[in-house]
Amino acid sequence: MDVSMKLPDFSQPLPFLLATLAIFLVVIGRYLAIAGLFYGVFYLWFPLKWQQRKINKKAYKQGQFKKEVWWSTLTALLFAVAGAVMVVLWQKGFTKVYLDIQEYPVWWLPASLAIAMVLHETYYYWLHRWMHHPAIFRIVHKVHHDSNITSPWTAFSFHPLEGVLQALFLPALLMILPMHLYVVIIQLTIMTFSSVINHLDIEVYPKGFHKHFFGRWLIGATHHSLHHKQFKYNYGLYFTFWDKWKGTESPLYEKLFNAKTGAQSAVVPGAEGKA
Repeated sequence: MDVSMKLPDFSQPLPFLLATLAIFLVVIGRYLAIAGLFYGVFYLWFPLKWQQRKINKKAYKQGQFKKEVWWSTLTALLFAVAGAVMVVLWQKGFTKVYLDIQEYPVWWLPASLAIAMVLHETYYYWLHRWMHHPAIFRIVHKVHHDSNITSPWTAFSFHPLEGVLQALFLPALLMILPMHLYVVIIQLTIMTFSSVINHLDIEVYPKGFHKHFFGRWLIGATHHSLHHKQFKYNYGLYFTFWDKWKGTESPLYEKLFNAKTGAQSAVVPGAEGKA
C-alpha cells in the first residue's frame, strides 16, 4: 500500500494544522539551534572580534536581535504553511518526492541536490535583484535590510511578502524535479546553515579561501555583508557565479575578505556604509 494512504488526509483542516505546527517546530527549532550555535561561538567565544566591532563603531541597532527573531519566527510560520501545502500535494500525487531510495539510481541523490541548489540560486538571484527595485524594495525587502550590520539572527528576518516569495520555490520545484525526502531535508538544512553563515558579518572561512578553486564560488559572511552595506552588489544565495557572470560582485570583496581574515590590515574604503 502507498505510504501516503496510511497517513491522515492532510487536506482536512485538523491534520493540516497539526502538520503545519509540526513543520513550524522543526523550522524554528533548526533556525534557533543553528543561529544560536554560531552566535555563541563567534560572538561570545571570540571577544577580540567583538571588540573590533566596537573599535570600528559597528554597533547594532537597539533591539535589533529581538526584531530579527520576531520576523524570523513569522517567516518560519510561513515556511511551515508552505511545507504543509507540500505535504498535501505529495499525498495527492502532485509532487515528485519519493521515499523508496531504489526508485531512482543512487547517483541521482547528489545530482538532484546539485540541480535543486543551482535552480534555487538562479531563482533567488533574479528575485533578489527585482526586490531591489526602489518601488518593490520599500514594500518587500526593506525589513531584511533594516539589519545594516547583520547577525546570525538576520538569516530569516524577512517581511511576510518576501517570506512567501521565498517559500514558493521548493513546492514548485518538487512538482517537476524528483527528489528523495531525505535530500529535500538536506537541502533545507544547507539553506539554514548557509543563511546563518552569510549573515554573521564575521568571516569564518580561512585566509585565501576566496581564491580557492572551490571557495571562490561560495558566498560567505564577507561577501554578503557587502550587500547589506552597499545594496547594489552581491545578490547571490549560495554561490557567486551569477554575480560574477552579471558583473554584480562588489569590487571591494577581495580587499575586505583579506582584511577580515588578516591577510591585510588596511581599512577598506566604502565598506562601512551604503554605496
